[in-house]
Amino acid sequence: MLTSVSAYAADAPVPNKGDTAWMLVSTALVLMMSIPGLALFYGGLVRTKNMLAVLTQVFAIVSIVALLWVFYGYSLAFTNGGGLNDFVGGFSKAFLKGVDVNAVAATFSNGVVIPELVYMAFQMTFACITPALIVGAFAERIKFSALITFVVLWVTFIYFPIAHMVWYWAGPDAIADAAKAVAAAGSDAAAKAAAEAKLAEVQADAGMLYKWGALDFAGGTVVHINAGIAGLVGCILIGKRVGYGKELMAPHSLTMTMIGASLLWIGWFGFNAGSNLEANGTTALAFVNTFVATAAAAVAWLFVEWAAKGKPSLLGMVSGAVAGLVAITPASGFAGPMGSIVLGLAAGAVCFFFVSTVKNALGYDDSLDVFGVHCIGGILGAVATGILVSPDLGGTGLVDYAAKPGEASPGDYVMATQVITQLKAVGLTLLWSGVGSAILYKIVDVIFGLRVTQEKEREGLDIAEHGERAYNY
Repeated sequence: MLTSVSAYAADAPVPNKGDTAWMLVSTALVLMMSIPGLALFYGGLVRTKNMLAVLTQVFAIVSIVALLWVFYGYSLAFTNGGGLNDFVGGFSKAFLKGVDVNAVAATFSNGVVIPELVYMAFQMTFACITPALIVGAFAERIKFSALITFVVLWVTFIYFPIAHMVWYWAGPDAIADAAKAVAAAGSDAAAKAAAEAKLAEVQADAGMLYKWGALDFAGGTVVHINAGIAGLVGCILIGKRVGYGKELMAPHSLTMTMIGASLLWIGWFGFNAGSNLEANGTTALAFVNTFVATAAAAVAWLFVEWAAKGKPSLLGMVSGAVAGLVAITPASGFAGPMGSIVLGLAAGAVCFFFVSTVKNALGYDDSLDVFGVHCIGGILGAVATGILVSPDLGGTGLVDYAAKPGEASPGDYVMATQVITQLKAVGLTLLWSGVGSAILYKIVDVIFGLRVTQEKEREGLDIAEHGERAYNY
């Protein structure tokens, strides 16, 4: 994902209607992942008395973050931040200044652009769903006022900077043009030095993780690790639900959860395949990888749980599907289909181990397994991306936009180097979001108190926080 933009001009590239249409569809698909997909998935997993509260939380988060995104979030994520550009952008596009029907955004292909309004809206859906994922970790016990305040702070200080660090760069055309100028300088030492300095400046106009060479096609670090570790920190700081480990806290509607998971899977094609920003072969690759990795993870979780517990469960299968979707996200445009299947199989098994054995051993109450599925699946996928991108394993290899000016070509790839880079990106995301989220939770706790009273928790958040019920019999 990128952010190089320009205005329409006689010699400037013009958006292709097919690319634009695909990106509009992808944007709608990703919104469907949040509402109704995630809302129903999470809502079915909680007890009846908290169903409406979860729906309200997800819907409110999507609505509020959408506004914050157009006010200042897009600008902080996808503009040059001056002296802070390694970490965050600036306010040059606050309130969508300059983002009009004539503005275009670059894709990953030289000379190919889409309307910037489409790119902005597509990225908005990512910003909306990420904080909504967090609520599953402390479902059934957080104050609505505390949650909304936390989300406003979290997207501002955690999500927008991480998105900038991973996805902001000058774009392929800016790099290719600078590289062409170096080649055109020929033997003129002064001109060549100036051109090389300009190329270095253009390449430096990127977020820190992007400059490291970290690969994240559609949000393994930005969305899933980011939200997953914030969820773990939150559930630990807020504490366990009343009666956790002593009372039955079974999902009230696995039918709803299955519907939600299915909507997530469908919407995820927009999430992953849309992240290519145009409609071409790489888009198709991401689409296929999203299909087969998810199926593999669902099958893996199904059979691992069957072997471990004696019965195959619907909840296990849909949890595995989500784990597969999470794991393939960073690799979706880089891996081959067979590598994606292997990743999906691993994700199903590894995430099952974390949400059962590890969670029980450590005793934290991650209500809907946000950490075990999203953070662990995201980490697995992010690291595996460094392996599966290898052309020897069916991957696409790396792209060096300066190697052949105006024409993308496979860059140098060393598996160990790339895996180390992926691990560094994972580590920084865990640190930034983990520590940052802990600070924000504490601030909100001092102002509002994070948790409802025991009486309200036992009554259920539907009535206690919202004065209405999901169901009236």
